[in-house]
Amino acid sequence: MCGRYATTRSDADLQDLFEAVSVAEQPDASWNVAPTAPVPVVRMSQTHDARVLDTARWGLVPPWAKDLRAGARMINARSETVATSKAFASSFARRRCLVPADGWFEWIREGKQRRPFYMTPADGAPLAFAGIWTAWGPESTLTCSILTTAALGDLTRVHDRMPLILPRDRWPAWLAGGGEPDELLQPLSPAELAAIEIREVRPDVGSVRNNGPHLLDPPPAQTPEPASLF
Repeated sequence: MCGRYATTRSDADLQDLFEAVSVAEQPDASWNVAPTAPVPVVRMSQTHDARVLDTARWGLVPPWAKDLRAGARMINARSETVATSKAFASSFARRRCLVPADGWFEWIREGKQRRPFYMTPADGAPLAFAGIWTAWGPESTLTCSILTTAALGDLTRVHDRMPLILPRDRWPAWLAGGGEPDELLQPLSPAELAAIEIREVRPDVGSVRNNGPHLLDPPPAQTPEPASLF
């Protein structure tokens, strides 16, 4: 799954990167994005053929949901079932988006401890997660989900799932709507996958109250426990 990620680029940088026009105030940079937070998304305009940079609440809320709280359970959509899922199929067919990111977090449990790891391009390049969106309620609140797929290569050592990442040449087909699911949902190539590094980061990222670039620093050195006197 993808339950925490970082997105820190400015509104201007995102407009340039995705060749999109901003239509909403963008949330502040975040090194610790959590479910239900406002996040930047890139989608096609509903009135003209152009990309727009918008803001959505992370966690897609289906039209039949009673309130926005339903979105907390729908932050991710599995690529294997997104085209047929009652909650996601309509958005997958007609309302797809790109979710800009710098990288994402997963945890490895060792006994009672959980060690956080950050997956990000080694060269600092931006990522575009495959996303879907919908508008919910009388105020047409924009909400979104991030698609996930089976982890590949070294990423399987951290988690069995990963975000579906779209290289730049696949952005137009993804945003256009329609298309063949098998082609749209292809995972990264081995070369693209090799560009992603895995590094352990500070445990502070485990709390959604913590934010800032320091969360991406290596964990503090562990002080050996003193030998038992008995």
